[in-house]
Amino acid sequence: MLLLALDTATPAVTVALHDGTDVIASSSQVDARRHGELLLPAVDRVLTEAGLKLEAVTGIVVGTGPGPYTGLRVGLMTADTFGLALGVPVYGVCTLDGLAYAADIEKGPFVVATDARRKEVYWATYADSRTRLTDPAVDRPADIAERVAGLPAVGAGALLYPDTFPSVHEPEHVSAAALAALAAERLAAGVEPPAPRPLYLRRPDAQVPKNYKVVTPK
Repeated sequence: MLLLALDTATPAVTVALHDGTDVIASSSQVDARRHGELLLPAVDRVLTEAGLKLEAVTGIVVGTGPGPYTGLRVGLMTADTFGLALGVPVYGVCTLDGLAYAADIEKGPFVVATDARRKEVYWATYADSRTRLTDPAVDRPADIAERVAGLPAVGAGALLYPDTFPSVHEPEHVSAAALAALAAERLAAGVEPPAPRPLYLRRPDAQVPKNYKVVTPK
């Protein structure tokens, strides 16, 4: 087994290789505006570090969000392209699940929250590092304050709103290493992760104007 994992659902552009036993190479850069520019060089970097060729990969793991439309689709489209080119399966893992898996929390329940912009967070609650209790959602922190009161929190979204999330634990951003390890664990247990389906949760920021002036000649 050689899994190539990647995620662009958050400001982190993150890539890792997992051989079925351990992570053998990884790369993470935080830059919310350069997902498309940074992702492929990161893939090349981890392959070079591991001394392997892309053709050795037996499966692709990609974070499915939730995340902003523009960033999230970079990872999803790249994963699909690799899968088609190599003829290998592409597995989807919720980005919040990756954060929960890597969380420095010994016992739940706890909440994972990433920045959704517009003064909102993408979030879900977990019984432990491998068990999600609620579907991913997007809300204003004040609107969910009662539901998450007293719970430890993980993620950059939680750091932005200390009134709602007063107790925040590492990590701040998702890592492809955690996504790969989680997917490898599930595969070893005979549980195949699903095909990737993006968790956008809301419409993209860019919209076609409803009332625009026609400038072409009649």
